[in-house]
Amino acid sequence: MIITIGREYGSGGREIGQLVAEKLGVPFYDKEILTRAAEESGLCKEIFEKNDEKASVGGMIAGSHSGMHMAMAGAGLQMPLNQRVFLAQFDAISKIAAEGDCVIVGRCADYVLKDVPNVTHVFLYASEEKRIERIMRVENCDRDRARELIRKTDKQRKSYYNFFADGNWGLRSNYDLMVRTDDHDPHDVANAIISFTRDITK
Repeated sequence: MIITIGREYGSGGREIGQLVAEKLGVPFYDKEILTRAAEESGLCKEIFEKNDEKASVGGMIAGSHSGMHMAMAGAGLQMPLNQRVFLAQFDAISKIAAEGDCVIVGRCADYVLKDVPNVTHVFLYASEEKRIERIMRVENCDRDRARELIRKTDKQRKSYYNFFADGNWGLRSNYDLMVRTDDHDPHDVANAIISFTRDITK
């Protein structure tokens, strides 16, 4: 059972993803993907952290993911750094999925594994007010700072996904299940995701 989780910032994606993995007894990957990609690519982890789910479109070569693969083969280290980072994560996610059951949060995992059978793609979202409340609590910041973090982070994630995945972040046709997490206990959301996944992968 492989589950990918896309999420709006402040919707509880990491917490819920961890709960799903714990309940299923399978590995969990979020920022852990950065460590794996760094180890396998030879790039330092700090580079992945700096470029995590961020797209500097102005410095990129226009084209599809397949086009980037060809550019990588032909240009090697001349390829823009953020493209090399994405492709290293792409390869890491593909290898992780090939190893067996797991839960993967973010990093275009739904796109990377879109043609892999028996993978469930989930997207979590919430109202702005609930997201602000959560970020104020988690980041220990005021309302204005929380609202700005939400705006900035979602903008980065959307730009990253829309460029590298050649699609639309949060578009419902990309996912098998979308859940609004507003007033739901994270354990209940995790249980719902597991139940849904078991039903559609029988």
